[in-house]
Amino acid sequence: MATILVVDDELGIRDLLSEILNDEGHTVELAENAAQARVLRAQMRPDLVLLDIWMPDTDGVTLLKEWASGGLLNMPVIMMSGHATIDTAVEATRIGATAFLEKPITLQKLLKAVDMGLNKPVAKVGAALPLKNGALAPVMELTVEVAMTGGSQPEVVFDIGPQSSQAFNLEGPLREARDEFEKAYFEYHLAKESGSMTRVAEKTGLERTHLYRKLKQLGVDLARSKRNAL
Repeated sequence: MATILVVDDELGIRDLLSEILNDEGHTVELAENAAQARVLRAQMRPDLVLLDIWMPDTDGVTLLKEWASGGLLNMPVIMMSGHATIDTAVEATRIGATAFLEKPITLQKLLKAVDMGLNKPVAKVGAALPLKNGALAPVMELTVEVAMTGGSQPEVVFDIGPQSSQAFNLEGPLREARDEFEKAYFEYHLAKESGSMTRVAEKTGLERTHLYRKLKQLGVDLARSKRNAL
């Protein structure tokens, strides 16, 4: 079993996670802020860290960045938050976070994310692959969708099908890069599921109405996606 460091300023969350993880046979160390987390990280090398984002002294993303820049991010870190934005998820994933858990945390998602973190190698932080036209694609363990849900990720994050690949312009505004990625993501799944909105909704975890609105907003050509699936 593993040694897991739980960092959260809420006593109830610490107690709950400690109880669940202890029942699973893990050894659990608790920190209520970044200062305590630094001390425990120096005294021991946890096999995994559950790190809250919003804390009173130093936020979790800043602490994650501190560990990464100091060469201390040699263990999987799962971020936790009840108010995380997709931008925060992108930033933490690029720094080296293994997954995101959205509060309130369900037992199933917690155990799945912990199991995934303990059984996967830690990603290299800051590595990048050169793509066409001078664009760079960060080597990330997870897509944003996976990061936010604590699910499992595909082997190739930026592959949108066997027929082609997508290079994302990382020099532009974040919103534009995110829209490009999401469009490629949905086009990939539409092609894979032969244009079935029901199956794509199930696969991506979105309601059909929300999915349809999202596709229209991104300018996804549904007719073309169906043709590409044939």
